[in-house]
Amino acid sequence: MLYLNTDDLNHIGIRWNNTVNVIERAAACLDTGDFSQPVKPYVRFKDPANRIIAMPAYVGETFSMAGLKWIASFPHNIDQGIQRAHSVTVLNDSSTGVPLSVINSGLISGIRTASVSGLVIQKFLQAKKASGLTAGIIGFGPIGQLHLRMMMELFPESIQKVLLYDIRQVDENDIPDSIKERVQICRSWEEVYLQSDILMTCTVSSHRYIDKKPKDGSLLLNVSLRDFKSDIYDYTQTIAVDDWEEVCRENTDIEMMHQVKGLRKEDTFSIVDIVTGGVLERLTSSEAVMFNPMGMAVFDIAIGSYYYHQAAASGIGTELKG
Repeated sequence: MLYLNTDDLNHIGIRWNNTVNVIERAAACLDTGDFSQPVKPYVRFKDPANRIIAMPAYVGETFSMAGLKWIASFPHNIDQGIQRAHSVTVLNDSSTGVPLSVINSGLISGIRTASVSGLVIQKFLQAKKASGLTAGIIGFGPIGQLHLRMMMELFPESIQKVLLYDIRQVDENDIPDSIKERVQICRSWEEVYLQSDILMTCTVSSHRYIDKKPKDGSLLLNVSLRDFKSDIYDYTQTIAVDDWEEVCRENTDIEMMHQVKGLRKEDTFSIVDIVTGGVLERLTSSEAVMFNPMGMAVFDIAIGSYYYHQAAASGIGTELKG
């Protein structure tokens, strides 16, 4: 069994074109039904903000991999200088059940998250056929930083400027020198939100605060899921999710829109509709699109499989024997 940690993943590196392609191939498995993904259980503690989530899945076709991501999210860790999320991913051969790899790194989860966003942005840009756009990131912790790196590598010609805001202030040292001239640090979330053609929320906010109309024709990537007040549904009814059963629970913005605004599954479209159905190409130029990804275990196992094969081919990692 191959053991991989964060140093091993960094040694392999992040090739965003490859990881976004992995997500697109995994989405094709969702389309054909060649997958299994039980609804993930949550382990709770005395502080309801803390949780550990089990994310099991099987993804078929060329992946043919099963596994489990076990991810802890303790938002108050950042007050103690500890990262918020920690995860371990276990991969099993889907034909024998033999454990193949343990990936002990929260980075793998961040790569999956930013790669899903990258795929949605790619489809959005293909539909819009636009350039010179402004992107915005609210929340510039590890997930926000990965989103910045992903966008600047994949879409340098389409995205002209990136606006950043973090309630804890943005550390300029976290912005790569090669793109600093295209990045602007803002003083409020409103400054970012109102100007962004592509907006990403990457916060650990415990309360909703976004209550304004988005820019016409914008893409809202609601990565952190608990930033938008339900009034956003008054401004756009074009709501997308990765998986309705997963995302319409656990006090997400989608659950609140369901309870307050009557949003139903049939009122939304899915990531499969985006990736294989071409739904974004049928929208009017003024419609804002809001994508709400709860996080799909299928995508985690697909990304884990990619890094496992990369490591095995390159002799990276530590072999563990039972």
